[in-house]
Formats: sequence, C-alpha cells, structure tokens
Amino acid sequence: MDLGARIPSGPLEQKWERRLREGRLVGPSNRRKYTLLVVGSGLAGASAAATLAELGYRVHCFSFHDSPRRAHSIAAQGGINAAKNYRNDGDSVWRLFYDTLKGGDFRSREANVYRLAQVSNRIIDQCVAQGVPFAREYGGLLATRSFGGALVSRTFYARGQTGQQLLLGAYQALERQISAGQVRMHPRTEMLDLVMVDGRARGIIARDLRTGELRAFAGDAVILATGGYGNIYHLSTNARGSNATAIWRAYRRGAGFANPCFTQIHPTCIPVSGPHQSKLTLMSESLRNDGRVWVPKLKGDQRTPRDIPESERDYFLERRYPTYGNLAPRDIASRAAKEICDQGRGVGPGGRGVYLDLGDAIARLGAGTIRERYGNVLEMYERITGEHPYRAPMRIYPAVHYTMGGLWVDYDLRSTLPGLYVLGEANFSDHGANRLGASALMQGLADGYFIVPNTIADELARFGTGPVDLDHPAFRDAERIVQVKLERLLASRGTRTVEDHFRALGSLLWEQCGMARSERGLSSALESIQALQGEFERDLRLPDTGIELNDSLERAGRLADYYELAELMCRDALERRESCGAHFREEFQTAEGEARRDDEHFCHVSVWEYRGQDRPPALHKEPLSFESVAAETRSYK
Repeated sequence: MDLGARIPSGPLEQKWERRLREGRLVGPSNRRKYTLLVVGSGLAGASAAATLAELGYRVHCFSFHDSPRRAHSIAAQGGINAAKNYRNDGDSVWRLFYDTLKGGDFRSREANVYRLAQVSNRIIDQCVAQGVPFAREYGGLLATRSFGGALVSRTFYARGQTGQQLLLGAYQALERQISAGQVRMHPRTEMLDLVMVDGRARGIIARDLRTGELRAFAGDAVILATGGYGNIYHLSTNARGSNATAIWRAYRRGAGFANPCFTQIHPTCIPVSGPHQSKLTLMSESLRNDGRVWVPKLKGDQRTPRDIPESERDYFLERRYPTYGNLAPRDIASRAAKEICDQGRGVGPGGRGVYLDLGDAIARLGAGTIRERYGNVLEMYERITGEHPYRAPMRIYPAVHYTMGGLWVDYDLRSTLPGLYVLGEANFSDHGANRLGASALMQGLADGYFIVPNTIADELARFGTGPVDLDHPAFRDAERIVQVKLERLLASRGTRTVEDHFRALGSLLWEQCGMARSERGLSSALESIQALQGEFERDLRLPDTGIELNDSLERAGRLADYYELAELMCRDALERRESCGAHFREEFQTAEGEARRDDEHFCHVSVWEYRGQDRPPALHKEPLSFESVAAETRSYK
C-alpha cells in the first residue's frame, strides 16, 4: 500500500502555494468532458459539487436525504474557526495551525494542518459573500467568540445555528449549478459499493431508497463526503441517518482506513435519560464561553444547585486547568467530567452529569445578552429536559460526537485508490487524535471550496478522459454483490429487531472503546463483537419484507458494516499502546491522570488494509514528522 503523502517541498508556509503553482491543470473547454461523482451533500459535499460545477465539470451529487438541506452539517451549533484576528488578541495563521496541531496531540500531518489554517480566512470571505448571517458587533464588524483549546477569540458564529446557515450558503451555490444543468442531483439515493476499473475508482453502485432499484453510475473520479462513523456507538450526537457505509465499502475495495480508534467524546451533551433513546442532543461548546462547569464538593449532595453555596462547589476545570479553565479541549474536559462522576459527585439521575452554569454570566451581562448569543440552544435544552436554563444550571455529560479517523488521504485528499478523493469528516487528515471545537465546519468547507477543486485537476489531466461502459464486468460484479447482500437481509426471519442488535453493539463499544480503553477491555470486546455479529446474522427480524422504502433494511445494511468497523476500531486501539488525545489507554497515563504519549513508537498514522473476509487486516504506518514545531507534551494548565 502506497502511503506517500505527496507533500510539496519547501518551507511550510509556501507548500500550498507551490502545490497550486506546480500542479497540472485541465483547460476550461476540456472540463466539460469530465464527469465527477460526489457522494454526500453536507458542507464538504455540497461545496465541492457546487465549486467543481462552477469550474465547468459535469457533476452528479448523491444524497440519501430528500434535500441537501437535511445533511447533518445543519446540526453544528457553535461556530467556525478562522485566523482573521478581528479582536486584535494575537491570533494568526501560525497560532491557529499550532493550536490545531497541539489540540490533536501531534498525531496529524503538519502540512495539511497548516494549509487548513491558511485557507480558513478565505472561507469566511466566501461565506460572507454568499450572505451567511454571521453575528456582528454593534459597529458592524463580524463578531467572534472562544472555543476550547485556544486563548484567542477566533470562532465566527450565527447564534447557535452556524452549521445551518453555512449549509444554506453551500446549498444555494449548489442549487444554482443544478439550475444551470452542471449538477444532476440524486436525492434519496445511497451509495452501496465503489466500482474499480483497471485499478482506478470509476463509479458507484447506488440504491434508490424509494423504489429499491439498484443503479450504476460511471465517472472519471469519485469524491466521498459522507461524514463520520460516530453512530457506531448507537447513542451519539449524530443524526440517526449518519453512517459509515460509503467509506466502509471503499475500504473493502482497497482504500486504506486511518486511525479508526480516534473517536471524539464531546463534554457538553444532554445526559442519557433512558433506554428508549436513539440519539443524544449536543449543547454547543460555545456555552463554555459564559458557562462555568461545577459539581458539589460533597459526594451524594442532593440539594438543588441554588442551595449549594460557592464555598461548597468544585469548579473542577478551573481548578485543574487554570490557564484554559472551562475552555479546556474536549477530550480533557470529557475525561475530567467522567472522573468526577466516577468519584460519586455527579448530579442528576444516576449521578451521570455535571452542571454547566450560566448564572454568573446572566448576572454580569443580563439575560437578554445570553439569549441573543445562545437563545435557540437554550430553548432546545428546555424543550428536551423541561428545565429552565436561565433559572438553574444545565446538566451535561460527555457523549460521542465526531470521528477523527477515516479513509487515509494524501496532501491532495486522494485516498490510496487512484481516482477516489475523500473530504471532511470522512477522511482522517487534519485533526489527529482530538478535534478542537469549531474546526469541523472549517475543514469541510476548506476541502470542498478550496482544496479538492484545485488538487483533483492534476490527476484528471494525467489520466485524461476515457468513458466507461456501464456494462463493464466491474459494474456487473459490484451490482451482483450488493444484490446478494440485500437479499440475504430481506430473507431474515429471526426475532430481534435491528435496533435491538444495534443497541447491544453500541453499549459494548461505549464501555470498552469509549472514553477509556484498556488491553483487557479491548481484547474482550473483540471476542464479543464477533459473537454479536453472529447473533445478528442468525436472529434478525425485519418488519417489512419489501424492497421499496424500507428503513429497517437500510439500517440493517449499515449495522452489518458497523460490526466489521467496530472490530477494526478495537484492533487499532489495542495496537496503539499509548494515550493521545481522545484515545485514552488506562495503562498509559501520568501520575496526574493525563494522557501519556509515546512518540518513539507511535508517532505515526495507523493505516489498515482490507485483505478479505477470512484474513485479518494488514497494518501500515505513515511516519509523522514535525519540522516546524516540536511535538511537546500537551498541557493546558
């Protein structure tokens, strides 16, 4: 497996400019000869499809939603990072780069992260030009706020609806190209396999979710922008439809899967209320700008929060991390909350919660200002919990939110398979072992608007155009494989529902490969996953037997992929005998309970290669080097 990252030579600050200068181009009159398949229509997919179409390429865009506006990107609340330094508080491209690299615990590729910081400022300009209603100061300048892992205010926002507003901007750009005939949109369509022809990705097999019809689509390149795999834990902040099928089927076709165990736990989620839940709800990290996190100092304290005086409250993030306080990075804040609850000082039902208290900010700024900054997020909290966040502290607890792992890509965002590009959360490239808040939107739009539209031209120019006949054996074979899988699921006549099986897998992963991992737990999980997969194959019941509009069939297919991915995640976590970022191995921690990295043995990207159903995957390693910064021990104290 070729893991050459193809990073341009020269100083870090000039690598992207050099890549743009030296890459091959496709002439404007020739672009219409190329057909590109973009799978996914969230921020990364919609922005890529719109930009590529505007450049003149013919684009097919696929979404399993009825509209791109329903993509999970719409759920992002808090903001998007950029190094504009409007606050004049010392921010710069270099500082954004360094904070992101450090936030990922030095487990990401230096050149990719620096490019992301460089591109960030152009994203804001692009979105403002599209009419995205960012919050503004009284004088009209764009407003910013702070997020975890940074000592500057660099996060641009639109109240608690930033993802929604950014997605609407990308959606409008996409709709313009659909109207112009440059993009053909395929809603309610799910990719179920990747088609390789002569060693290159040349098409996909997709299923119409309304009719059940399988169709083949051919193109000159395939771009996956299908999000992450956090829903493998069953309970996560992801939308129920979010899944890993597209990237997993690409992995089974030979694409390397990088760092699958790097999964992020978000510290500010509404706690689990019972087994009836199918997902969890995120409370924006931006609330930690004005909210203080605390628990009672005494175990089992049953008093209402307003009856507990200041002297008997433990503001544990401020105590443990005085420099960053409540804005410590997500992995650190999540583990700190778990430790407090494990000590018996958690609040709420089951003691699995901590307080996020806006009381001081309301007293200082007034309820009107807080409502202006976070109104829709606080309204959502009140509707879900029945508790009034302006009168009493909110209760929060960590939950699965984002996956830093994904398909391996080089500097051009090309996977190990020629012709296959991967954008946004579906790839591994920028966040290392932990993503800083407000960086997901930044990466998705950077990949879609500015990076892949420039880098893909080099490969297209080198290979040229060559139409592929849909009757090619590769398409027929792929369609037959998909059809067999669907028929096998439809023939299930067991007793247990998809949701029942899914809940068991998610619970196992959360306990053994969640916020804390151990050799014993991971080894046990590998055995249990195989047993659960066997039960799924023997005892699955689908309530509907038809091929048309069958939600249970869709979820069963995705769950079948999750069993295999779960095993890979645990293998990866077991192999990585260190703690770094969100990957916390209990055997590898400092005396203070912090993550202990092992740069001598694990300063690399773990890339897994599929070798067949009956053979274990092969592990390959891309060494990481840091030429411009030192990979120091991460500290936020």
